[in-house]
Amino acid sequence: MSAVPTDHGVASLGEFTFECGQSVPDFEVAYETHGEFDGDNVVLVCHALTGSQNVARSPAPERDADTAGAGQAGQARAWWDDVVGPGKAIDTTEYYVVCANVPGSCYGTTGPASERPADLDLREEPDHDRWGTAFPPVQVEDWARAQRRLLDHLGVGRLRAVVGGSVGGMNALEWAKRYPDDVDRVVAIATAGRLDAQCLALDAVARRAIRADEYWNGGDYYGDDRPDPTEGLAIARQIGHVMYLSKASMERKFGRRSAGRDSLTREDGDLGLPPEPTAGFFPYREVESYLDYQAEGFGDRFDANSYLYLTRAMDEYDLAAGHGTDADALAAFEGEALLVSFTADWHFTVEQSASLADAFDEAEAPAAHHVIDSDHGHDAFLVEPERVGPPVRDFLADGVDGRAVSDEGSDDGDDRPDRGDADHAPVHASLFKG
Repeated sequence: MSAVPTDHGVASLGEFTFECGQSVPDFEVAYETHGEFDGDNVVLVCHALTGSQNVARSPAPERDADTAGAGQAGQARAWWDDVVGPGKAIDTTEYYVVCANVPGSCYGTTGPASERPADLDLREEPDHDRWGTAFPPVQVEDWARAQRRLLDHLGVGRLRAVVGGSVGGMNALEWAKRYPDDVDRVVAIATAGRLDAQCLALDAVARRAIRADEYWNGGDYYGDDRPDPTEGLAIARQIGHVMYLSKASMERKFGRRSAGRDSLTREDGDLGLPPEPTAGFFPYREVESYLDYQAEGFGDRFDANSYLYLTRAMDEYDLAAGHGTDADALAAFEGEALLVSFTADWHFTVEQSASLADAFDEAEAPAAHHVIDSDHGHDAFLVEPERVGPPVRDFLADGVDGRAVSDEGSDDGDDRPDRGDADHAPVHASLFKG
């Protein structure tokens, strides 16, 4: 298969006013494209919380490294490469795929860690050259508006589809609400119209861990002579990872087992926290070692203030805001929608996706809800591409009538439960179709 054209860069879009009313004078957006634009084949992919514009691998390894940026790893680099690419579910030989880093992040788009204009008038002038917490508050609505500005810059008008998972799914929903005439199909995976109280609480604890770090310094930790608040950020990251896993997957992976020699030792783990006098009496468990491993180095590739800003944006989002109900918010959308959820995801639940499907139905927009039986928890949308890819692929091609959208395991697309039978259907085969 011949190489697919790719492009990446940072677009300067001029002054940008955020939903909060504050603005930045020279707003930049880092982006990446895959495929060739034919005027009617654009798929915008929205990344999750700590993701980046680097949604898939580029043909040349050096381009991959350059696109990812120094210090990026994990979800930041080619984070959906099993789904986006030549011959894959989002086929870059057919679609022109665009992915942009969102405002407030730290992978090239203007955010708290970006250099601020020298002539900026601030109440208190910090002794460093970064925005820090003087950066305007960011909301998911700003992400969609920034993407629209970038697409205009790239010469793109109407979209074939907007696809996103987790908070990227909220981003995709905002497109249906804010730009209903600009998109034909919306794919919202493992997401919801708003966070519930439990997730709000855990995000609040994560932010407090960052702010409690002795080096956070009110967000003014920038400069070679100042340590970053890496311990607080690492704890926040650990809280996030617990949210992304299910009880069943954690039990299967770790149980109550003690960590072996190949894992981080207690001395290497614990994030450099002061020693606990009684710790030597108790085992250092595999689940602790895993969390320490996931947190290790995260502070080297992600900005603590960005984590604060992005979790605030996710917490604040409410699809119904300004409209009364989700259906009212989606009333102008005349395209089609696919909601994908996972049975063991307690971060964004099956019930929340079903509610979104109902909202699209009430708005008279054809919608399908594809439920995947998985015990991976919220991470399933990243770690089970073989389950996510087929319904996404067929929905992009044929909308809600796509075969795998209906039921991956059925030879007959009509052999499926309708919404009225959903409560009595096996959950792994549930489809709710409008």
